Amino acid sequence: MSEYPKQYLKLKKRFTKLSKAVENLGKAARESGPLNDKTADLVKLAAAVAIRSEGAVHSHVRRALDSGAKPEEIYHAIILLTSTIGFPAVSAAISWADDVIDALKK
Repeated sequence: MSEYPKQYLKLKKRFTKLSKAVENLGKAARESGPLNDKTADLVKLAAAVAIRSEGAVHSHVRRALDSGAKPEEIYHAIILLTSTIGFPAVSAAISWADDVIDALKK
């Protein structure tokens, strides 16, 4: 669906061994349990929101969409965090999700 961010590609090229190790770790973690790709991507999105990482939220919104999540499911995964991380953090995360989702509408 989308291209990788320039910074990711730059790091991947610069630190080849580390990038492969990280990719293998992610693959092993994904294959270690029964969650389907969409659910796993929504869980990872929630973690990105919780640590307030705009870049990671952008990335995980794209991945969730790629694995079949609908925008409504993405927004629901984010707003479920309101009582845990607070409304201001959720509001910021929704705006980051909007960055990706709105760009797809254009």
